[in-house]
Amino acid sequence: MSLSMHQCSMPVFIHSLNNLAALLKKGEAHFEKEGLDGSELINARLHPNMHPLSRQVQIACDVAKGAGARISGIEAPKYDDTESTFAELYTRIDNTLDFLSALPAKDN
Repeated sequence: MSLSMHQCSMPVFIHSLNNLAALLKKGEAHFEKEGLDGSELINARLHPNMHPLSRQVQIACDVAKGAGARISGIEAPKYDDTESTFAELYTRIDNTLDFLSALPAKDN
């Protein structure tokens, strides 16, 4: 028995997004503990030519929902890319996880 693209891909995307949320929570907790402004982390770049962390999270969600939509043969939801707080980033990840979890499995 071979696995479909859905069976192979969706668990990986879901696991990765859950890990991303956990990492964000650790960063948020550290910044709160140190009394630092969380927006500094959200807007941080590892290198000047990289996107800030907020955009990296948006891209991770877009890749997962886009792949899931293509595999399932449906259109991906559109997000506004306006997240600027930890709460908004968690909501984006949660919305993407909800979308992925509800995708119909197809044999492809």
